[in-house]
Amino acid sequence: MKMTSTDASSKILAPDFYDYPWDPIVSVDQSENFLHLHWSDNISLSCYVLWLRENAIGAGGIDEATREGIFEPKHFCRDIKFNKVEITDEGALIITWESDGLNASYHPGWLRHIALNQHTVDSFTPEIATWTSEEFSAPSRFDAKKILECQKSKKEWINTLIGKGLAKLQNAPDDVNFLNEISEAVGPIRSTNFGGIWDVKADVKLAGSADTNSTANTSLALSPHTDLPTRETPPGFQFLHCLKNETRGGESTMTDGYAVVETLKADWPEDYQILTTCNWIFFNRGPGIDHRWSGPIIELAEFGRPLTLRAFYPVRAFPDMPKKNIPRAYSAMQRLYKLASDSRFQIQFPFEPGDVVCFDNRRILHGRNAFDGSGSRHLRGIYIDRDEILSCARIMNRAIKNK
Repeated sequence: MKMTSTDASSKILAPDFYDYPWDPIVSVDQSENFLHLHWSDNISLSCYVLWLRENAIGAGGIDEATREGIFEPKHFCRDIKFNKVEITDEGALIITWESDGLNASYHPGWLRHIALNQHTVDSFTPEIATWTSEEFSAPSRFDAKKILECQKSKKEWINTLIGKGLAKLQNAPDDVNFLNEISEAVGPIRSTNFGGIWDVKADVKLAGSADTNSTANTSLALSPHTDLPTRETPPGFQFLHCLKNETRGGESTMTDGYAVVETLKADWPEDYQILTTCNWIFFNRGPGIDHRWSGPIIELAEFGRPLTLRAFYPVRAFPDMPKKNIPRAYSAMQRLYKLASDSRFQIQFPFEPGDVVCFDNRRILHGRNAFDGSGSRHLRGIYIDRDEILSCARIMNRAIKNK
């Protein structure tokens, strides 16, 4: 009796825990150490012999229980050969290995998702959309409770947060622990020298006072910046929950660093070159901590890595570049900060109790206007690493795509 594709897909496992549509392979040919697989719509995939061997599930390549690789590289043999290669009537790839006679079955849907580049780092994540103040005058708004209760709302919020780098939750409860609920829905909190959950309590009476050791805890303005450039990998996303705000002014400011970098590259290429190649030492000056990192203000993306802006002047301590570049580096840095503060790029919006402003700390330059009045202002904040946010997005987007 001929096995149906449904029967076949239930018997042939993929080397991970996702469910793949059954997309039958129609033909295979071989050249040297590669197999070339073909589907009926002209999609094809070339597979190296050792890659196929180490992805043989249940045949010494992938452990069936953990779906992790167990074929150790020290056992690689460049002369490994296929004894027999066939495509079943149902379209699965079957290989018999010459070295040990083991049979390995490969799920055609899993192979096809690789042919379609759905296995890469940016797979199942939203496209990054840069913005200026003309295109994006205020953050997209979502109901804080709804994103915790409704998967569709959560998915829309996460995709907006990644794509635009910025989103706002509204109607959050007056609960000092609400950010814990956010982290439980998205990913673990990234602890820093500020702790896990940290407070920004600003009282206008403390401005310039010895009673506070941070500008954030005063009523002074904060220029556009990103947090913790002193770290090898600065925190990915920041969530700020407004619990109390009795002051006048203090609007949040946000600038898309990606848009600023694009403008620098197009209009001031020499400044762009300096900002992406000349390093500075970023150094925590506080007592009891000594985090340091050397890097450019604009860290360019490598494959699979996001661009990182290291733009916090209070901890930018020393030039770490040839002497001849220092004057140009200061000039280029001035250009960057002027653009980041320019109304073409920067948006402003009020921060009200119940708001949770969520943004990409390595992309969005955030700040605030000065505020006055006799009242106080209390924010609570957390960081969650970019890896966690992207993982959450992939799981939700992939589940819907594969249905």
